[in-house]
Parts: sequence; C-alpha cells; structure tokens
Amino acid sequence: MSLPPQDAEAAGPLAGYRVIDASTILAGPLACQILGDFGAEVIKIEHPTKVDGMRGHGPAKNGVPLWWKEISRNKQTLALSLSDPAGAAVFKRLAATADVLVENFRPGTLERWGVGPEELHALNPGLVILRITGFGQTGPYAARAGFGTLAEAMSGFAHLTGQADGPPTLPAFGLADSIAGIAASSAASMALLARERPGPEHGRGQVIDLNLLEPIMTAVGPGPTVYDQTGQVGQRHGNRSTNNAPRNAYRTSDGQWVAISTSAQSIAERVMELVGHPEVVDEPWFAAGSTRAEHGDELDAMVGGWIAERTRDEVLAAFTEAGAAVAPIYDARDLVEDPHVRETGMLREVDDPDLGPMIQHGVMWRMSQTPGAIRFTGRGHGQDTDAVLRDLGLSAQEIADLRDRGVVT
Repeated sequence: MSLPPQDAEAAGPLAGYRVIDASTILAGPLACQILGDFGAEVIKIEHPTKVDGMRGHGPAKNGVPLWWKEISRNKQTLALSLSDPAGAAVFKRLAATADVLVENFRPGTLERWGVGPEELHALNPGLVILRITGFGQTGPYAARAGFGTLAEAMSGFAHLTGQADGPPTLPAFGLADSIAGIAASSAASMALLARERPGPEHGRGQVIDLNLLEPIMTAVGPGPTVYDQTGQVGQRHGNRSTNNAPRNAYRTSDGQWVAISTSAQSIAERVMELVGHPEVVDEPWFAAGSTRAEHGDELDAMVGGWIAERTRDEVLAAFTEAGAAVAPIYDARDLVEDPHVRETGMLREVDDPDLGPMIQHGVMWRMSQTPGAIRFTGRGHGQDTDAVLRDLGLSAQEIADLRDRGVVT
C-alpha cells in the first residue's frame, strides 16, 4: 500500500509568521518543526563551525543524518555566531522581522550577548520569545545543565517505570524533550493568539518560560496530589496498572506481543468472556478496576494462558470481533507496514535531495481547512545563509566581510 500524497503547497494556519529557531537538542527544534509544519517560515540558526548536535543524533545513511532530515524540515538554515558582536547585530535585524524566537541557551546567555528579551522587545515589541531550559529561568536549579534524561528521572517517570523488583527505568528515546516540544508549540501559538486579541496587550509579544521538567510531570499524572492528600507514593508494577486489570503485555504462540487495556468495565467483562472465564465477572471484586487490579496474578494467568495458545493475528482478530481493546506491540518495521498508519497519513513519503524518497512522520494533527505540509526536508549547514541575509538587506560585500570574519558560514 502506497503512502498518501503530500500536498507541499497546503497552507497552514501559521502561514505568514516568521519563527527563529535558535535552539538545539531536542525540545526547541521539535517545537519549531511543528510550527513549520503548519505553515510558519522557520529560520534555523546554527554556529558557523559548531553544528547543531541534532545532526549527529541517531543513524545516518551515506553520511546523511536521518533524524535531522525530519526535525529540521521546513526550516531555512543560517550559520551565524550570536556571541560575536557583528553576529549579534545581524541577529537583531532578523529578530526585528520575526514573530517567534525559540531558544534554549542557559539562563542569562542571550543577555550576556546583548540580545536578551529587553533588547529584542525594544526593536520588536510583538516578538514572542520562547525560552526552553532544563529547570526554568529562575529558582535554585536554574543554572544547572538540563537534559531530558534528568527530567525523566525527576518527574517520577523513571520511579514508576520498570518491574516491581527491578531498578527505575529510563526511556530509550527523548520522551521529556518530545513532550516539552509539543507543549512549546502550543505555548507559542497561545502567545500569538494573545498578541492578536484586542485589549491593552494587543500587538505585544511576551516571554514564555518553559522547562523540560514540568510537561513530563504532568504526563506522569497526579502523584504529587495523591501524596499531598493521602501520603501514598506510587510504586513500579511492570506493565500492570493499579487502576484496572487485566492490563499487561502478553506473548502469543508465534513469539509476538500484544497489549490489553480494560479501563472500561464492559471491556474487562468482554475479555474474560472471550478467554473462557465468564465466571469471574460475577465475583464481587470484579466490579471495579482497582479491586480487579488486586487479582492481577489470577487474571493474567487466565488471559495470558489463552493468548499463549494463539498467534498474534488470531488474538487480534478474536479481540476485535469481541469488541475488546487490544493492540500489537510494534517496532518501526511494523509501523511502516501497518495499513491504518499509512492510509491516515501518520507516515508520509517525501522527496529529499540527498536520499530521494524517504518516510517521515506526518504532520501531527489534521486540520480540515489549514492542514499544513512537509514542504522540504532538513537542509545543509548554512545552506540558506546568503538568501536570509540578502532578505535582511545586507549587501554582497557585507555578507562576504562577515564570512571572512567567521561570523557566518
């Protein structure tokens, strides 16, 4: 089955807005990818000699970084040194034309270079400045180096993830950064909306202080509230849940895995009837998810035993027919081959000048009137430097002088 066509000319809701991506791994670039997917003109700034670390993250093909092709799609690339006074002057000219600036330098860095919010808002009062750090612009930890791994550790995620008798478990991917990046795209859009509304703040940009820790804390759930009110601290339960059962990952007869959720009482009843144990539905403890969870061993034995005698396809077909909730546990190959993922555009095939046709994640949500698009894939280091500077009114000689000084590449 072929992937659906990508309309590169589709107009997104942010068409006409200019975004400066002065951020690095990973939350800021993802936020700017989303803004670009929905039509914003994004200009990605990298140091003239120290390229963005995202270019070295993940696998490459023929020396071409694959993750970069997606995270930096729909972005022009400008190689500019912000720490050099001449580069800072160019940055100010660019910021004067922009609607959003996304940066993730340590607190105080932009101010030290003379391009902090006060200076930029003097030039462009409408600029939305989104500042992403590990722990925020203020507080005891503000000066600490912040990475997603630290947020995953501190948020409660690692504490709750893993087997009950095993160690805390960190994710194998950039979970905290990704959650923060999605949150950041929402925050920037809110600030743009606020700028457009009538009132005393009409036309004014604002500074957004977003850290990596807070979004994943929210995703982990109400643990702090529960502790505050009850004194209870959640513990690891492997793939089980304290809220319902059966809920686990189960192995099929052909060595595959499926996951089951029974958050709804009716689903739990259907599962037990399907696996040949309708008698437990009448047990008093089966009437609520929390008490079902107390009988997790018993329920897992019933469900797991039934699943272990059948192939994954047989299990999926039976659960689907019974109206019970099940999903296969996928790897990347499974995702690429899944007909629903392909037909709905969760994955798209796009043309890349270096690699030819390649699959990327599609635009993250579907808007009926302004759907957004992947217009082009991630570009080379400084590939658009001259074009961006010419657009700012710099002459060929001025650009050459900056290049001779190492301010741009």
